[in-house]
Amino acid sequence: MIILLIYVAIFVVTFFVVKFVAQQAAKTDYTSLKTVTFGDESTVTPNRIASVVSVLTIFLLWGSFTGSKWVPGFLHAPGPFTGVAEFTYTAEADGQTDDALVRVLVHPVGEEATDPEVEPGDGFAKNDAATVGAWRSGLIRVDQNDELGRDAGHTVVAVNGQPIAPGQSVETDFGRVGMSPKGTLNFEPAKGWQMEPIWLPPPEAVMARLIDISKDGYRDSTLWEHLGYSLFRVIVGFFFGALIGIPLGYAMGLSDWFRGWFDPIVEFMRPVPPLALIPLVIIWAGIGETGKIILLFLAALWIMAIAARAGVSGVNITKVHAAYSLGASKFQIMRHVIVPNSLPEIFTGARVAMGVCWGTVVAAELVAAEKGAGMMIMVASKFQLTDIVLMGIILIGVIGFGIDILMRKVESILVPWKGRS
Repeated sequence: MIILLIYVAIFVVTFFVVKFVAQQAAKTDYTSLKTVTFGDESTVTPNRIASVVSVLTIFLLWGSFTGSKWVPGFLHAPGPFTGVAEFTYTAEADGQTDDALVRVLVHPVGEEATDPEVEPGDGFAKNDAATVGAWRSGLIRVDQNDELGRDAGHTVVAVNGQPIAPGQSVETDFGRVGMSPKGTLNFEPAKGWQMEPIWLPPPEAVMARLIDISKDGYRDSTLWEHLGYSLFRVIVGFFFGALIGIPLGYAMGLSDWFRGWFDPIVEFMRPVPPLALIPLVIIWAGIGETGKIILLFLAALWIMAIAARAGVSGVNITKVHAAYSLGASKFQIMRHVIVPNSLPEIFTGARVAMGVCWGTVVAAELVAAEKGAGMMIMVASKFQLTDIVLMGIILIGVIGFGIDILMRKVESILVPWKGRS
């Protein structure tokens, strides 16, 4: 929630700052002004400054809340407490009360540590020492070294002078001291705002893992083989989905019989997530490559069919009438009017379908896959290798984004009339 609020705040502040700077520049640069119509899609293009700031904001938030070395220290969110923590407890036993000190060494996770030194002290309650990892918690049996133990009715009644009972806790300067139902103290150091590496590793850890896997591979295959297999499956599944879906969409858009026949099927299958089809695909096609490609084919098929149908249905009827008035045949109308005017919708559907296929490839590679980015992610998640999981997600996103940019370029070349009447 804190990260989301910071992100929203940066978005709002940046928006107003950039708009203010643009307005100041426009006051002196009259040649940059042009008249536009509100709602004109052709005038809305990505603001490059906003794109750069957006990416930098995400990176800075990631680095700040993971304590990254790539982000200046003054931008780091408060981290977990590490060092020596101390608190006192009041013990009651055999009608007597006594205070003792507990000294806890809070060390980074993964590092070995020994209990800090502490003098036993006077009285029946003796001072204690323990170690706890950052982001962790640990039980502290303070009664084990006290002269009057549980056989004498030993109970802890206060921490730092504040009363405590089973199920309650006391906040200290170093963290929270709670009491279990059996009366044992539990120390939980302050966690701060930073994420534990097992949940979200810093950027440099992900980059280091990427370099290692690029050199040494992962599970007997190189990184490029994993990415290549995923890309191959996505492209083949998308190709066959478009090969069947586009003609089906054209048929539904041009014939009331085809539309009546296939519309219930398409509209029924469209909201069904591809993940729900995995058991059925396994039964039908097994766990080999065929099953994975079929799943991706089904993910793209209905999207391409709907996009082609929408493209045909959206053709301006006046253009059809004009072509008829000029003596065009049905084939010529199809070739020169319907297909060109439906291509923008089809390319939009293709971009959506490709994104869905990339999102489905992870699920497709869940089943007995030996290679693939999705396989890397799933295997790494079983061993809590979050850096590999995050690396795979980033690579899938980068490749998907690259494919989308490529499809936009192809669309701008093949359909230069998009957005024009």
